[in-house]
Amino acid sequence: MTTRQVPGDAQIRDGRDGVPGARARAGAAAVAVAPLVMLVAFVTHPFIARLPDAGAVAAAAGADPTWWAAVHLLTAAGSALVALAFLAVRAHLRDAGEDRFSAWGLPFVISGSAVYGLLPGLEFAPMAAVLTGGDAAAAQDVLQPWFVAVLVTSVVLFAIGVLGFARAVAAGRILSRPLTRLVVTGLVVLAVARMVPLGAVQFHVQGLAGLVALWPLAFRMWRGPRAGAGSAA
Repeated sequence: MTTRQVPGDAQIRDGRDGVPGARARAGAAAVAVAPLVMLVAFVTHPFIARLPDAGAVAAAAGADPTWWAAVHLLTAAGSALVALAFLAVRAHLRDAGEDRFSAWGLPFVISGSAVYGLLPGLEFAPMAAVLTGGDAAAAQDVLQPWFVAVLVTSVVLFAIGVLGFARAVAAGRILSRPLTRLVVTGLVVLAVARMVPLGAVQFHVQGLAGLVALWPLAFRMWRGPRAGAGSAA
């Protein structure tokens, strides 16, 4: 059994009994936790059938301002974790020899996640209006053009990056063929789901797609390098 040095990480043993280093394990944990946090944030978000809907947002914020704030703080944290998760996936793919698609996809995912993280901040405006006796629906109406612009920007950036990672997973051969198909499908659905302005898709399909896409990768990263893995690019 041979060993190889991974830049900036612990030594990794090549072979079926490969043991990941501490950083690889930490990356795997981030990849596992990020989609779970996002799913919890999405399913606990007050349901809004179609987005954007200023009236529904005002009603939800007014019904329980504290819950509204907590859910959006969790969403912002989840978006940051998603960026970290893809950073860890990129490192794993690079170590497996895939240094093309994940390399150009990562900046899009990180920038898309950063812009997406601005949306929860905008959602505090109707809550503030409720707490100060203002018109929450009017506040949301004023912000709606900005909300849509930020959302569209984040969706486009994130989708480009995630589709790059889908291609990278397929090219890197870090998973078995069935799991590769599952993960690639999950990533494509994750990218597309953010584009659909329906609550069921935004809050449920997107969250589940994140689990399907990232949990198999997290498991592989935790277990260590797969025998025979390498870039097909």
